[in-house]
Amino acid sequence: MKLREWNAHLHGLVVFRALLNDPVVARLLDLTDRMEAGCSSYGPVCDAVAAFEAALFEYTTNWGSYLSNAVLEAETICVRQAAAGQLDALLQSALDSELQFLQQLCGLTLDELFQTAYSEQAQRPELAFLPRWQTCELDLAAAYAQRMSEVGKKGYGMFAKHHVFTVENGQLVPVKYPDPQRLSELPGYEKEREKVIANTKALLAGMPANNVLLYGDAGTGKSSAVKAIANEFAPEGLRLVEVKKNQLYQIPDLMDKLAANPLKFILFIDDLSFTANDDNFAALKAILEGSVGGRAQNIAVYATSNRRHLIKETLSDRTGDDIHEADTRQELMSLSARFGLTVTFQRPEKARFETILEELAKQHNIQMPTEQLLLKAEAFALRAGGRSPRVAKQFIEQCEAGVQK
Repeated sequence: MKLREWNAHLHGLVVFRALLNDPVVARLLDLTDRMEAGCSSYGPVCDAVAAFEAALFEYTTNWGSYLSNAVLEAETICVRQAAAGQLDALLQSALDSELQFLQQLCGLTLDELFQTAYSEQAQRPELAFLPRWQTCELDLAAAYAQRMSEVGKKGYGMFAKHHVFTVENGQLVPVKYPDPQRLSELPGYEKEREKVIANTKALLAGMPANNVLLYGDAGTGKSSAVKAIANEFAPEGLRLVEVKKNQLYQIPDLMDKLAANPLKFILFIDDLSFTANDDNFAALKAILEGSVGGRAQNIAVYATSNRRHLIKETLSDRTGDDIHEADTRQELMSLSARFGLTVTFQRPEKARFETILEELAKQHNIQMPTEQLLLKAEAFALRAGGRSPRVAKQFIEQCEAGVQK
């Protein structure tokens, strides 16, 4: 393939047009543009080669490996249609053609690129000092077909690179460094978490799954359980979207977009509570099966709260001038009733607290006699306001840091 063809095929990408925004591919396109322009001096070409290699070497020295990964993770109209089971024949043809070109591009070397540009002299001694990137041979079409068959687990675009997201201005934003919490690091509430895990497995299997309310005392590991479940099942196609209470009105539009995605999503609302006249109250009711559109089968809402009915109530609410007080109370309680599964995390009794402590001590390799460990931890819990998994972890971390001896 001649330089002009490399350049034209890059500019003519349709299915994989988004690749041109990739920081490395964009540098290669600029390089072929400069070479195609026939610069009389080597400066602009050397500049473009150096810029491309500097961008590539930030990730890897193998161009073929980088490009193939970018292709496999790209979000395209073809992967979206294939995930929905309806890939247009014309798009399939365009996909096959571009994959063939991109496979050739994976094997493109700097010397070959120079040869296509300077056919009268394959080796240019003036350019010999430039580093040579590596390439690799692969069947990109077969790899892409395999990836499309696994799109329900591996995802595409940013969903292939990240598994935890937040919401900003109605758009999903990846969390680059999510909390690495694992289920194995959370001793003491296995029975409570098992209910949530079973519901999550149903969601992943495409079976009916409930919205989940994790209710209970502070510090009992409700939020940690949700994060750990998201980490545990990310390879199975689970993604976590953390939503703040004041963003609830943005969620219906977001859910419409996620409904067509082959992955499964947990919308996570942490530390949820409302006042009786909170505008967000109605927004969440609509999300929890209250709208005419219904709820997408690949989305479930998981919320944590210290309040069983989610509403902050006062004595004046019960002795107010509402004529139909019973109806009002039913309205306030209807929100928590829309969670099909409610799991209670109670403050641990002494035996459970000690079990948590002993397990955490093993995980952190704390060398302290058990009797002494439990005695010091009990005193620490009294000062901290009571027993909880959070208090146990704080005590163990202090032991690890040498504060507790």
